[in-house]
Amino acid sequence: MKIKPLLATLLFSACALTAVAQDDACIPNSSVAREAVKAKNFKDAYEPWKMVIETCPTLRYYTFTDGFAILKNFLDTNKDRNSADYQRYFAELMDLHDKRMQYIPEFLAKNVKVPISVDGALGAKALDYLQYAPAPDVNQAYAWLQQSINADKTEASPNVMHFFLDMSARRMKADESKKEQFIQDYLVATQYADQALAAETKPAAKQALETVRSNMDAQFINSGAATCESLENIYAPKVESEKNNLDALKEIIKIMAMMGCRENEAYLQASLYAYQIEPSADAAQGCAAMAFKRGDIDGSVKFFDEAMEQETDNSKKAEIAFKAANVLASAKRLAAARNYANKAIQFNPNYGAPYMLIASLYAGNYRWTDEMALNKCTFFLAIDKLQRAKAVDPSVAEEANKLISSYSAYTPEAKDLFMLGYKTGDRINIGGWIGESTTIR
Repeated sequence: MKIKPLLATLLFSACALTAVAQDDACIPNSSVAREAVKAKNFKDAYEPWKMVIETCPTLRYYTFTDGFAILKNFLDTNKDRNSADYQRYFAELMDLHDKRMQYIPEFLAKNVKVPISVDGALGAKALDYLQYAPAPDVNQAYAWLQQSINADKTEASPNVMHFFLDMSARRMKADESKKEQFIQDYLVATQYADQALAAETKPAAKQALETVRSNMDAQFINSGAATCESLENIYAPKVESEKNNLDALKEIIKIMAMMGCRENEAYLQASLYAYQIEPSADAAQGCAAMAFKRGDIDGSVKFFDEAMEQETDNSKKAEIAFKAANVLASAKRLAAARNYANKAIQFNPNYGAPYMLIASLYAGNYRWTDEMALNKCTFFLAIDKLQRAKAVDPSVAEEANKLISSYSAYTPEAKDLFMLGYKTGDRINIGGWIGESTTIR
């Protein structure tokens, strides 16, 4: 009657001894594999590492990092992706990624410092999948990267950010209907990259993020998805359906403004709806553009004024004032246009474009008296503004020099001025709406 209990006891003892034996084997095998990996002797590291990962995967976290090094070395040195060995090691690599994701919570529960989240590990799997898969499935890689970046957000690695957008672009090229998703993915990836950049303090990590961020913009611009026509087709119906959704409207405004589509109806309408919900500098500028497009100069300037009130950055205020100046100049409201150009200069003294606008206003409306020689003195004043423009802003120097050369041909002859009592070096006041003085030369 005591045979069954005795058998159970023997079985339990055998299992316990097996477990102890396995633990006893794990530690030396782990050490052997570790040292071999350090020496880059991956061939000798493989068997002891294999025993550890299969028997006691949570013994050491470095079992996983060693395994990645071993398997990637085997794959890197085997160029035949169709060979049985290559495909076996690739399958082991993917399985190792899955195991790491499975056991990360257990390591964390033991207070082991793990340098990556479960979703971050999924992103790492996707990157290795793209690098080593004999025939990568773009949709599969995209799904993994999307899950990873949406979970890790600003903590996602720069490579995950980059390849997430790259996979999205490839999906769009294969299927035109995924264009809007690509645009949304661009907005998500760049938002996380910008936030990560703002928080990063390590120079090397910051440089990596800056490179990826720059590449994202280039990829978006070169994708073919970002023409004003395509954005209008995508966003025009969405503006109406999302007219009460401020976040959606802001996304539309942001992407269309970045691509220079500020005159498109979708941008203008989104700006108006956004401004009605929450007045902002960007939305007010969109409303100003809409008013100008409809011929409402006063309404446009009013919105530009409101945009300047909302804006806190003086450089951006200067740009807004300059836009208002151009709107007024287009309506031949010369004095008002000059006033806004001068506002732009007050906000940013190193802004050359407003000086050049004032010069063009003077040159294009130079008559202020019945004496033609005196009228031509207005060109001296226009040249003064151009000289000032290139002095404060070297970026406009080439264009300013061309205009100086052009305007110089219209300045008066010395003999004509002499007959009117003026000579070189005299100051002369330009009358009419201009009301400024210049030097005859």
